[in-house]
Amino acid sequence: MEGTAISDLMINEQIRDREVRLIGEDGEQLGIMSARDAQKLAEEAGLDLVKIAPTAKPPVCKIVDYGKFKYEQTRKEKEAKKKQRTIEVKEIRLSPNIDTNDLNTKVNAARKFLTKGDKVKITLRFRGREMAHMNNSKHILDDFAESLSDVAVVEKAPKVEGRSMTMFLTEKRS
Repeated sequence: MEGTAISDLMINEQIRDREVRLIGEDGEQLGIMSARDAQKLAEEAGLDLVKIAPTAKPPVCKIVDYGKFKYEQTRKEKEAKKKQRTIEVKEIRLSPNIDTNDLNTKVNAARKFLTKGDKVKITLRFRGREMAHMNNSKHILDDFAESLSDVAVVEKAPKVEGRSMTMFLTEKRS
């Protein structure tokens, strides 16, 4: 059932297959029969015939109240969507001559992002003459990662990209 959108489901007269596997309204197997016979059974019960597994051989149809079925499906989809969590990448920018207290503030911000389940991209930006001393500043990113080692692991090691050095941290899996 997963993967088929509600609007893609065929109901009643739209079902043109020669034979279908039928499931009754209370979930019992009624066997394989022609689509016409299945349609008659659904009409007798005052319900709809809905093709729930079009790719099966033969296709599986179920006798249900279509309105109620549609409502249940949308509710299930909404519920599944609520449980999904998108991982965001939060960026924290540093400069090579950052003070200890400022660094601690940035570390605490990163800790907050990591505990919420987000990834953190730490960018060390270089301006002007700072570019000449890039390799001397790598220790700032290493210290940053070290101070978060209790909650985070380095996903991508520090790497120079143009005028900046970046590193990615993710939450530590226990």
